[in-house]
Amino acid sequence: MQIFYSDTFVLPLPAGHRFPMAKYALLREQVVAAGLVAPEALRVPAAANDAELRLVHSPAYLGRVIAGTLSHQEIRRIGFPWSPQMVERSRRSVGATIEACRAALRDGVAVNLAGGTHHAFVDHGAGYCVLNDSAVAARVMQAEQRVQRVAVIDCDVHQGDGTAAIFADDTSVFTFSIHSATNFPFHKATSDLDIALPDGTSDDAYLDALEEGVLHTLEATRPELVLYLAGADPYFDDRLGRLALTKHGLAERDRIIFHYCHAAGLPVAVAMAGGYARMIGDTVAIHFQTISEAARWATK
Repeated sequence: MQIFYSDTFVLPLPAGHRFPMAKYALLREQVVAAGLVAPEALRVPAAANDAELRLVHSPAYLGRVIAGTLSHQEIRRIGFPWSPQMVERSRRSVGATIEACRAALRDGVAVNLAGGTHHAFVDHGAGYCVLNDSAVAARVMQAEQRVQRVAVIDCDVHQGDGTAAIFADDTSVFTFSIHSATNFPFHKATSDLDIALPDGTSDDAYLDALEEGVLHTLEATRPELVLYLAGADPYFDDRLGRLALTKHGLAERDRIIFHYCHAAGLPVAVAMAGGYARMIGDTVAIHFQTISEAARWATK
């Protein structure tokens, strides 16, 4: 199994900024310490190029991102200050999901230690998301004629509104989002399948709903590739989540998704998506559970 990381491209943030950038480096350190993959299987991705990004994002928006001419309102909506590092980091994160898709199609499972930037739309970013890595990766796989049909299984606690909007009129990409009903974004898009859960939903109810959603997604669309956004933020102690899953429940979530994808013979490319636990070690542990489960299924 190949794992792609971009945490060495440091994004400068103001002191006290709430986005936990440190989780990415901590996660990679734990993956290395555990020896989940051989050192040569842990790779820095190539940056997504302009042609790849234009498969999803408008030239005007990309031009403002690259040139640093985003408006104050656009920057505020994204949540990060603009910098050259922001652009490079965003390109690398998209590149990691593209490469994870290629590797998954070859090996069965692959992982991006970042990504899951599902609030980025065609012409704007939002919610800490500048470029939509899942959407670009799906489009690149189609453009390279590797696949025709893709399913996005989005288990971040926040609805994948950008991804849903991008593929709203496209039956070749099925979008499934299971998320908090009352959380950001407060104006939801319409996915092909949305499961919106009430505040405080815990393991059993979540897992029952997830299983039904996964089965519907795979049976309805017969995809050739699954993009799995494995958010750590449904965790009960997440600062930006409103669900109440335990680490055990989140591990079972991962198992369900890999089980059904493996049973259907489907390659899975994984992105980490959100995670904002009060103790950063909890977020890292949840993401590490996902990667460990991916590695287990990669050997089957």
